Amino acid sequence: MMLSKPLPLLTPARLCLLLTLPLLSLALVSLQAQDSLVVGLQALFEAPERSSERLLLHYAWWPRLSMALLAGGGLALAGVLMQQVLRNPLAAPTTLGVASGANLALMAATLMAPWLLMPGREWVALAGGGLAMGLVFLLAWRRGLAPVVVVLAGLVVNLYVSALSMVLLLFHQEELKGLLIWGAGSLSQNGWDSVAYLWPRLAISALLAWLLLRPLAILELNDASARSLGVSLKHLRLAGLGVAVFITGCVVSVVGVIGFIGLAAPNIVRLAGARRLGQRLVWATLLGALLLATTDLLLQHFTNSLPTLIPTGATTAALGAPLLLWLIPRLHLQGDQPPGTAHTIGHRHFAPRRLATGIALALAIIALMALFAGQGADGWYWLSSQQWSVMEWRLPRLLAAAGSGVMLAIAGTLIQRVTANPMASPEVLGISGGSAIALIGAIFLLPSPGNLTLVAAGTLGALVSLALLILVNRRSGFLPERLLLTGVAITALFDAVRSIVLAGGDPRGQQVIAWLSGSTYYVDLQSAMIVTVAAIVLALATHPFARWLDILPLGAATSRALGIGVERSRLALLALVALLTACATLVVGPLSFVGLLAPHMARLLGFSRARMHLLGAALIGALLMVLADWLGRQLLFPQEIPAGLVASLLGGAYFMWGLRRL
Repeated sequence: MMLSKPLPLLTPARLCLLLTLPLLSLALVSLQAQDSLVVGLQALFEAPERSSERLLLHYAWWPRLSMALLAGGGLALAGVLMQQVLRNPLAAPTTLGVASGANLALMAATLMAPWLLMPGREWVALAGGGLAMGLVFLLAWRRGLAPVVVVLAGLVVNLYVSALSMVLLLFHQEELKGLLIWGAGSLSQNGWDSVAYLWPRLAISALLAWLLLRPLAILELNDASARSLGVSLKHLRLAGLGVAVFITGCVVSVVGVIGFIGLAAPNIVRLAGARRLGQRLVWATLLGALLLATTDLLLQHFTNSLPTLIPTGATTAALGAPLLLWLIPRLHLQGDQPPGTAHTIGHRHFAPRRLATGIALALAIIALMALFAGQGADGWYWLSSQQWSVMEWRLPRLLAAAGSGVMLAIAGTLIQRVTANPMASPEVLGISGGSAIALIGAIFLLPSPGNLTLVAAGTLGALVSLALLILVNRRSGFLPERLLLTGVAITALFDAVRSIVLAGGDPRGQQVIAWLSGSTYYVDLQSAMIVTVAAIVLALATHPFARWLDILPLGAATSRALGIGVERSRLALLALVALLTACATLVVGPLSFVGLLAPHMARLLGFSRARMHLLGAALIGALLMVLADWLGRQLLFPQEIPAGLVASLLGGAYFMWGLRRL
């Protein structure tokens, strides 16, 4: 995977100079607004005794600017090292799960073992980030750490870690309330302690990176050539990634997750002409510092006019997602070929009708257990005739879970067959994330939106995500790799919006947390019936498209030869995917992996023809969501784990297993 030609007439030095000018202008405006430039410079070197404004400059403004420069430069340096070691321009602390793993480790240590933080927060963050990256490597090792597989593994690890973080947040909202802003990437400072903590660690890391400069430059050769020079590639990669993970852990332990600086800065300086590793280390580090500091000063400038607090880390992620979308068409992927027939994991079996009957029977048994079996104050019990009032809570949850499972499974089946990509799903391609962004916007911007309004907003968000997918990937013929990378960008944008919402302190954030987790707790019987009817109607609506779905995976040329209008059929099917995703996301949130898991399991069991594949996936999707809802109610009784989170944990584990076997 390589980037296209450098940007004309733009060198890294000119780029950094161009970014320095707005940084200095914003800093000057900020200092003039608080006092004056001379007083502001004096406040940098000494703490005034009386003036509150000068105290604010010395203990808050200058430390925040220093922290932005240090954190931005450190993350950019870590990104250069990761991209060099993995020969992957999309490798970065955020795309490889390092930042989210470090964040989860710090959250878990804060709740369960605060004593672990006493020797130093960076070691806890280092352990979490190292474990996340180790999991990514484990998933991608059999494919030789192929760039797209590494990024895809990073995506699923990020989603999985997000689900685990959401579980901790649901059960410990009060204890973790202060961590929400920090976890979204906050640069606010109340002294020089954090700067004094971070700069020596980054200085040591920069020195180590410089000492590794010549050995790491050898990695630009292929493995055989590097080994012929007597280089131990295993130890060299371990050293380079060790430094990168340590830098990320140190930065995350101080300011939380700062998105996309580690991805943006190295790629921008490469496009500007910095081809050698030494050049990229210097210019990317400088550019990363300038990018984060400029973004933070710009955000501070508009803070008073904004209705809520917006963390800098979430802002950089929101700005970085469009950058990634812009980079994807400029990447030259190995094996750029139009999609052919999708492959799957496992072996084919036969008698799909008999299997469908067996799955339907299993669904009926699980549904009966969900309705009649459960735990109470005296332990497990079976519902008796005197306890039928409980049914008014259980039945709506059962119907909502089953209906949303059917819709997600059908959406996943459609998109896998349209793209001929067995790793595609509404969750992985960012369609669920786009729908979620629109739903969050409707909740916060519209007065008391009803279910119909929310469905319309969610469908619009899913359609916009699909439009982005089509716009970015149309020229490449909808290559599976590019579709997946586009999904990474849209998912990152959703993560940024979620972080901003949760960090703002708005009371409606609690409603968003409950919905994001995929809880069916608040579903009433009327809403459940609407979901069920929608699932049945939309499932029946896919029946006429079965012929298209059988032929489209064979490729555009074959499809046209058989009389199918490829563009028209793809657009119609993708619009149906958007509607299915929006209706399901409204009920179980965007984190579920059912859209990926159910179609895979259906293929694994032998449902190969489109009509039977849709039927098998729908039954399995309903079974998974009903089982997830019931397990969520029982595992930690009397507390509940929402069905969407249980499904995402089960589905994420399957996804990682499947990716490992590819």
